[in-house]
Amino acid sequence: MLRTAVAMLFATAFLCRCATIGSPTGGPKDSLPPVIVNLTPDNFSTNRSLTEHEPIIIEFDEFVQIKDQQKEFFTSPAMKKKPLITLKGKGIIVQLRDTLEPNTTYALNFGGAIRDNNEGNPLNAMRYVFSTGSEVDSMIVSGYTADSYKADSVSKSFIWFFAVDSVEQVITHDSTIFKYKPDVIARAENNGIFIAQNLKPIPYRVYAVQDKNDNQSYEPETDQIGFLEEPINPAEQPDFAIWYDSLRRYPSAEPQLYFRMFTDRAFRRQVMQEAKRTLQHKAELLFAAARPEILSIRLDSIPSDSLILEPVTHGRDTLNLWFNMAAASLPDTIRGELVYLKHDTANILRPDTQRLTLSWRKVESKEEERERERLERERKKAEENGEEWVEPEKPNPFKHNLPTSGEINPEQHLWVDFDYPLTQIDSSRILLTRTLEDGTIEDRKVHFVRDTFGLRRYQVRSDWELGGNYTLTIPEGAIRNIAGESNDSLVAKYTVLDPEKFATLLITVKSSDPNTSYIIQQLDASGKMQQEKRNVKSGVVRLNYVSVGDIQIRVMEDKNSNGKWDTGNVVERRQPERTELYTDAKGETLFATKANWEIELTIDMDELFAPMSMQELQQMLDEREMHRLEREFEKYIKEGPKNKEQNQGGGFGGGIGGFGGMSSTMNSTGGMFNR
Repeated sequence: MLRTAVAMLFATAFLCRCATIGSPTGGPKDSLPPVIVNLTPDNFSTNRSLTEHEPIIIEFDEFVQIKDQQKEFFTSPAMKKKPLITLKGKGIIVQLRDTLEPNTTYALNFGGAIRDNNEGNPLNAMRYVFSTGSEVDSMIVSGYTADSYKADSVSKSFIWFFAVDSVEQVITHDSTIFKYKPDVIARAENNGIFIAQNLKPIPYRVYAVQDKNDNQSYEPETDQIGFLEEPINPAEQPDFAIWYDSLRRYPSAEPQLYFRMFTDRAFRRQVMQEAKRTLQHKAELLFAAARPEILSIRLDSIPSDSLILEPVTHGRDTLNLWFNMAAASLPDTIRGELVYLKHDTANILRPDTQRLTLSWRKVESKEEERERERLERERKKAEENGEEWVEPEKPNPFKHNLPTSGEINPEQHLWVDFDYPLTQIDSSRILLTRTLEDGTIEDRKVHFVRDTFGLRRYQVRSDWELGGNYTLTIPEGAIRNIAGESNDSLVAKYTVLDPEKFATLLITVKSSDPNTSYIIQQLDASGKMQQEKRNVKSGVVRLNYVSVGDIQIRVMEDKNSNGKWDTGNVVERRQPERTELYTDAKGETLFATKANWEIELTIDMDELFAPMSMQELQQMLDEREMHRLEREFEKYIKEGPKNKEQNQGGGFGGGIGGFGGMSSTMNSTGGMFNR
């Protein structure tokens, strides 16, 4: 019933792909964008001068403002000096400031920068096109940009087209985006759809770049990137439909190209940047690149069996050196040497010896200084009064983050982190009891198990059972660290989660490829990951303690069976491992769960990860759009109609250099014919 209502309410924006929708009732508040009434010189003019540029004057039916020019405005291809845009009366003047290339089609893309002066209604997708040659390039393609990990749209990414015959062809690596400037630039809208115009009927290498800094430059580890594995020729692409989305107020289209975007890692030369001693028992080695290969470490006064090496950061570019010795035995300055693999001037890793000088001295913090001064004043006051003064006991410096109460998921146990590596956990002194409803108390076995990847992280394991209350008692001094510090006594109380308050998910996995593993993640409705299963093969996967409400299922191809999702590499032309949201036969990605429900799903990995055709991609996007419109409809019902008019018309290019509000099928030359 809801879907029927949505279809009726939003048919003009989605199902019929029409240009306009009826205005809802309300007051006369202006919500129409500016209308272009005159252009000088005309749009699509040819044989424009390369150096002597007459100003471009665009006049509107009302006063306008320019907003977010840095983010919204760009040229295709890029100009070294951006055009100067100024306001004059009911219009704008654009002054080109760069020498242009011969026989080149240029497009000035204003995005949503031009808005009416009163209400700020944007004239979206406004474009002005001209050529320095005798004709305007007129090929056109469409596409979709998606986050390869989240399997969702990437908005406002730039699409860069490089003519194949103008860039080098190197089989071993791809440096195109670092060495050349794109010949044509397009940009995706908020829904991830882009419509690239003014292309030539030639092969292009194509890349999608997020460009977070708005500097028309790709920055690895900052910008997401995607690329097509093979060049494409716009003249060889299939026809596609284009329409004006009257709700979002910009053009949309059926995508021909599909980019799975990812965050690449930048190459960094390996060199040790800094060695510092931050604590008496700890030093830090900071490297320029991830995962430094340490060949040997020798420190004076520190026996090799008393030195603990701990990689701590995600990129493993920082190493902690811990000294498992009594504080009295540690000198203020420790000297030694490190041998590691360092990049030489030719970027080849070679052994290098680095001398180390690690100095430490106790420096009071401001809080410690204030506390010391406070105690000194109390001591002097007591002495002046002839009273005995006893220095209060200092707080125990031993730190941990073990929760002292809460509910335990028996599949995840308890986790605790310590600030120093441990030298002792006396399990014989640690007691775990379970108190039943009849008052019976039973002892339970408990184990502290160190995490595989975390030197100072432990899991507190037991055979947790539903019912009763658990009490964990850790007596004073049962746990000790390398600094000689030990714990105060601790008593913690827990209960176990009731599985009947959760749902259970049974997933039958089908796959014809025995060499590929998969990762299955259960997400909440907003896309936050709640639990996952790794190294999944064909068979039945059981997920317990599934939260009640709407959930999603994300599946990742784990080609190398390393238990994690691997990103891509644009230089090596390696695509990221594929990630897909599971969609059932009805096109649904959200699945309702209730307490004590058992939900059964079947996921055919061959179907889920089959190459995606243009029709399948459009069907997926249509389903997402329908779900979005359902949410819009629910919001509309809840909040009621707004006191504003909808945009009636406009269209791609705002009447210049594009398409009016219409539903049309496009071919690669930009020609239109009725569907």
